[in-house]
Amino acid sequence: MRRALAAVAALALAAGMTAGCAVSQQAAPASRADDIVASIVEGIDVSLVQLRGDVASRQAQVQIVNGSDESVTIGDVIVVDPRFDGEAGRVVEGRASDVVAGGRVDIRVQLPAVACGASAAGEPTVHLELTVGAHSEVVTLAADDPLGFVGPLHERECRAKRLAAAAALSFTGFEPSSPGEPATLRLRVDPADGGAAGGGAAEEVVIAAVQPTNLLSFDADTADGAYPLDLVVRGSGEAVDVDLPLVPSRCDPHAVQEDKRGTIFDVRVIVDDEPGEIELFVGDALRGRILTWVAHWCGFGSG
Repeated sequence: MRRALAAVAALALAAGMTAGCAVSQQAAPASRADDIVASIVEGIDVSLVQLRGDVASRQAQVQIVNGSDESVTIGDVIVVDPRFDGEAGRVVEGRASDVVAGGRVDIRVQLPAVACGASAAGEPTVHLELTVGAHSEVVTLAADDPLGFVGPLHERECRAKRLAAAAALSFTGFEPSSPGEPATLRLRVDPADGGAAGGGAAEEVVIAAVQPTNLLSFDADTADGAYPLDLVVRGSGEAVDVDLPLVPSRCDPHAVQEDKRGTIFDVRVIVDDEPGEIELFVGDALRGRILTWVAHWCGFGSG
């Protein structure tokens, strides 16, 4: 069921020979523990996914399905992918997860920075510390990326690095409004000296537009609701503040209470003459203020 790339069996040699005895000319039979672990490895499916709630914190989840007939304990989890500059490990270090036969566990990992010199193509592998009874091994398995998030994330964040060599983008302020009126979300475009952000410097970039989210829209007369900017930045000059007129795009209470991506905006940019998008989060402080304003604007907030 699962493609096992390698299994580091720490106890395999100890099971095959005893101290002080000559090594037999014939291969020693595998121990029962090794047979069990090998069977479990064949039954394990591993996937790397990023859900909506993982995006702002740049986390992901290693989903492990135990399709074997044995209960197992998962200790350390390390994700390796050439598109990342380093390894992704458990968010909560030192924790172990028990997975019964036929069960599943989702283990949250913190993603490292992207490696912009690497190809956008690749495949994640996952190192699992696997324990069955008193027997422990580290096994390495190929992981699926069923949502296909790693490639686009790598492309988007490397574009953001090239953009940062010419300009820094951030949301710096929010002014709430009365119901029926647009609020103001302030976007700052701050030209940089260039060359220091890594990932390749862009001498000139265009900040084309800011797209609405699933929760927030703009008072903009465009076909897709995006707020046009068309700012050309050449890596020097004064900072520019843009006030974006913001209104809720929906008023159902659960949309606010269960919000995951409503304050993460896609910004259309042109870097190295190539159009694309970057993601820009308002930050935790502004997120709280914006969600409170939406609740009041829509008439279900307190106060």
